[in-house]
Amino acid sequence: MAVQVFKDPYLFDFLGTADPRRERELEQALVDHIERFLIELGAGFAFVGRQVHLEFADADYYLDLLFYHLRLRRYVVVELKAVPFDPGFVGVLNMYLSAVDDLLRHPDDEPAIGLLLCRSRNKVEVEVCVNRWVLQIGRPSLSNASPRN
Repeated sequence: MAVQVFKDPYLFDFLGTADPRRERELEQALVDHIERFLIELGAGFAFVGRQVHLEFADADYYLDLLFYHLRLRRYVVVELKAVPFDPGFVGVLNMYLSAVDDLLRHPDDEPAIGLLLCRSRNKVEVEVCVNRWVLQIGRPSLSNASPRN
């Protein structure tokens, strides 16, 4: 069911014509247009916060965006990357998912899932990086252009 909630690609043409060059610019643009971003994500997403602070292992970490999905009853961690996919992003996202489950998840909630939004991706590389995971992670790409038919 979690896989059905995510789509590929996400279209962010409502952000304007200029491609954000840095992750913070992309994050700010999405928060500035939060209502349209929620519509693009789909039904059931509730915005929890941006740069959500987590502290563990004597270090501070910040989630780019955190949502809660009402139907799935789980947190959704959104990691934004204004660069092409890198396999190291998966490890960081996995760490964030574990931390959210340990620090924020209510006993009635399902385990958190992640959505890694990168400038572009190599589908085979992504599949190799996540094929042994028990939890399904959303792996769509982001785009400022309309879908091609």
